[in-house]
Amino acid sequence: MTRQRFEEITSSYPRLRIAVVGDFCLDRYLEIDPSRAERSLETGLAVHNVIHVRSQAGAAGTVLNNLAALGVGSLFPIGFGGDDGEGFELRRELARLPGVRLDHFFVTPLRHTFTYCKPLVLEAGAPPRELNRLDTKNWTATPSPIADRVCQSMRSLEADIDALLIMEQVDLPDTGVITTAVLREIEALVRRRPGLLVLADSRRSLREYPAVSMKMNAGELGMLLGGDQAPESIDEVKEAAAQLAQRRGRYVFVTLAERGLVGAGPGGEVEHLPALPLRGPIDIVGAGDAVSANIGAALSAGASLPEALLLAGTAASIVIHQLGTTGTASVAQLCGLLAFDR
Repeated sequence: MTRQRFEEITSSYPRLRIAVVGDFCLDRYLEIDPSRAERSLETGLAVHNVIHVRSQAGAAGTVLNNLAALGVGSLFPIGFGGDDGEGFELRRELARLPGVRLDHFFVTPLRHTFTYCKPLVLEAGAPPRELNRLDTKNWTATPSPIADRVCQSMRSLEADIDALLIMEQVDLPDTGVITTAVLREIEALVRRRPGLLVLADSRRSLREYPAVSMKMNAGELGMLLGGDQAPESIDEVKEAAAQLAQRRGRYVFVTLAERGLVGAGPGGEVEHLPALPLRGPIDIVGAGDAVSANIGAALSAGASLPEALLLAGTAASIVIHQLGTTGTASVAQLCGLLAFDR
């Protein structure tokens, strides 16, 4: 990619309108000073003294954070938080992001706010060390009025957006934002706007999703094609991704950790992008969400498949080198790391 082409693509980002539907959670970090360790007089257990608490939007919120870092002009989160303190924090963090409009992110007393509470031990001269995470999730089916409201939001936005990105973070079906009813609405949306980029990522499974573009790992790719094992070699991944893309008529993207990314298009095109070399200690949390955000923004701005893969892979490399947080990559950071063609 030349610098001129990079600037052509990224200069379109402020004009884009992208919606993100899915499980928005609160990432709450508890920063612990081990030099202030105590022992409880009552229980005899070790006490971790928290010296700082910080929060940011996670899961679907991480995708949104990355889109905001890229300078996407209008961002529409579609989802919900609970009527609780965590929900207040989550909405506050979303509101801080440039370009975000919260008309379709609502508060409901019917659900808890999905929360990842992450205790981090901060020792001088060492990377942050995460202790056992404390999660707050919903374990019952999402009430139908909530799913109906999500569907209504997608219908009201579909004519005015350049892309819809889907992020399902829950492990149990129908307990989050992406319920069976919401999947039916996404299927109807794709029929009404066949040219709209709809890119989905699911922690649980993409098997039940309609014909949308998908991002997954190699194991998920194998399962979607009915196999018991993930394709192993790069050539096998490329062949499987191309097969799935042509079968569904949509893009397929496969993350391969230290082996990079594979992308396949509905017309038979398939590309492999090797991962960039490591530049120090890494934390892989959030890399996949950075890939989703950069693919969504780049394709919406007219990038080709190889160009979108290059931007996404570069963003992932930037994010994994940010320790103790779920990071993002800006256009300036991408520009600084890319080796442009002459």
